[in-house]
Amino acid sequence: MAQIYQTQNFIVEAVEQPHITRTDGGHLKIYPKEKLVDRTQLSPKLAIELMRLTMLVGEAMKIGLNNRGIDVGRINYQDNGNWSVFKPEGPYLHIHLYGRAKSATIQKWGDACQFPHRETGFYDKFEPLNDDDILEIQKQIDVLSQQEKYQSSVWGL
Repeated sequence: MAQIYQTQNFIVEAVEQPHITRTDGGHLKIYPKEKLVDRTQLSPKLAIELMRLTMLVGEAMKIGLNNRGIDVGRINYQDNGNWSVFKPEGPYLHIHLYGRAKSATIQKWGDACQFPHRETGFYDKFEPLNDDDILEIQKQIDVLSQQEKYQSSVWGL
C-alpha cells in the first residue's frame, strides 16, 4: 500500500487491491498505528482524532480526484472487518474511504457498493490510485489542514 499521510496515531494509505477501481472513485484506508479490534477500544481523544482525519482525508480525496478528472460526487466511509474474522490475527479497526464517481461503470453512482470475497475475481482488474492521484490528495490534505475547520486546537487535540 502507498502511504498518503500519517498523524501521531493513524496512517492513511491508498489500497493496492482496491474495492473501488480508480475511475469509479478509488479506495483509501485509515487505521491506527496501534492495533485495535474495533472503535470501542478507542480513547475519546483517539476517536476525535479519527473523526477529524476521516473528514480531512475524505474532503481531500474528493477535491483531489475531481482535480484529476474523476468526478467523485461523494465519499462512503465504512468500518467493516468482515473478511478478517477468519484470519488468525482476527479483525482490526480500519476505515475505508470509497470515492463514488458519478460516471462509475462498475460500482455505479447511487447503488450500494458490492463487496464479494476476493477469491471470486470481482476485483482482479480494479486499478489502484496512481502516483499523481496520491500527490494531488496529499496536496489537498496540506491545503485543507490550514483551514480553521481542521486545526487540531479546534478539535481539542
